[in-house]
Amino acid sequence: MSRVVYFDCPSGASGDMILGALVDVGVSVEALRTELGKLGLAGWTLEAREVRRGAFRATKVDVAVERAGHAHRGLGDIVRLLESSRLAPAIVAGAMRIFRRLAEAEARVHGTTVDAVHFHEVGAVDAIVDVTGAVIALQLLGAGAVHVSALPVGGGFVDTAHGRMPVPGPGTAELLRGFPVIDGGVQAELVTPTGAAILTTLAAGAGRLPAMTIERVGYGAGTADRPELPNVLRCFVGAVAAGGATETVAQVETTIDDMSPQLYEPLMDRLFEAGALDVFLTPVVMKRSRPGTVLTALCPPERVGDLSRVLFEESSTIGVRWSEVARARLEREMVTIPTAYGALPFTVSRLGGRVVTVTPEFAEVVRVAREKSLPVREVLDQARADARRQLG
Repeated sequence: MSRVVYFDCPSGASGDMILGALVDVGVSVEALRTELGKLGLAGWTLEAREVRRGAFRATKVDVAVERAGHAHRGLGDIVRLLESSRLAPAIVAGAMRIFRRLAEAEARVHGTTVDAVHFHEVGAVDAIVDVTGAVIALQLLGAGAVHVSALPVGGGFVDTAHGRMPVPGPGTAELLRGFPVIDGGVQAELVTPTGAAILTTLAAGAGRLPAMTIERVGYGAGTADRPELPNVLRCFVGAVAAGGATETVAQVETTIDDMSPQLYEPLMDRLFEAGALDVFLTPVVMKRSRPGTVLTALCPPERVGDLSRVLFEESSTIGVRWSEVARARLEREMVTIPTAYGALPFTVSRLGGRVVTVTPEFAEVVRVAREKSLPVREVLDQARADARRQLG
């Protein structure tokens, strides 16, 4: 059996709510402290306590920082902190992915580069502990896949280091691109940048609860105690068959026989931007023996409208069809593994806990091959062999 974690977020999400729900569902606070201590980051303590939010009992996790004020760290500072830590490579890779997405979102919003971005609230000690702690907690649970409900974004205004901002803030809105959101009618910041970054980076699927056998349910509390709705995030932990995590996706298709082949590449790019999980083309013979192409895109069911709009705008089609299909996915994670060519990022897939595929990021393989004047195939084979030895 493989384990799936589903975050149900009726009141939004923040770093402390995610950690609180994971502790409430069974992650040991002491184990969290021990692992977080490997960061080598001083001046903080982690505490968990039981609270009530409306009619719900929940766990509130607090990161108390000894020194007042926020350090303005850049992505490079955080990467160096993680790389010099004693944390496992998989945890370092997961935390780095989250912070890189945060940096990319901030860079787009402020019209600068990733390296020039300086985090304010997100660069503080408590945010670093929240992000890294969430990755650690999911590994302690043995989570093979993470799924998330649609997120309520809230409304109104919030005060930040950049001044007064509308809710959701620009950085949060950028992180939520391609992710299902709803308007719950609450005039408050419901999803923080840290919460958005953690969930949208780690989620393998978004929307409805995936098919699973529920083992445990936990509740994480937010700081505010709002009268209009209980400020809690709910976490389901369940098992799926060893054949892989099952989920429902939409299959969106259209058949085209009158479009220039040059237009397919930008069309596919826009479909991925709109939330497609996969896009592929199939040659077919149509009426009057005309050659044509079936374009198929897979996406979360709630993204069908977005993909249909892209197809009508970017292609010559006048009709789109879709249906819902079930699929099984292997549990997977992104890790950085030492090889003969240096540390490279890999996608590692498991079936029932057993490693079945180890695939390096192809762009990195091509880069190494060019730098060393080697055939790409040779670098690919060597990197795979080195990674399999490392993983045993």
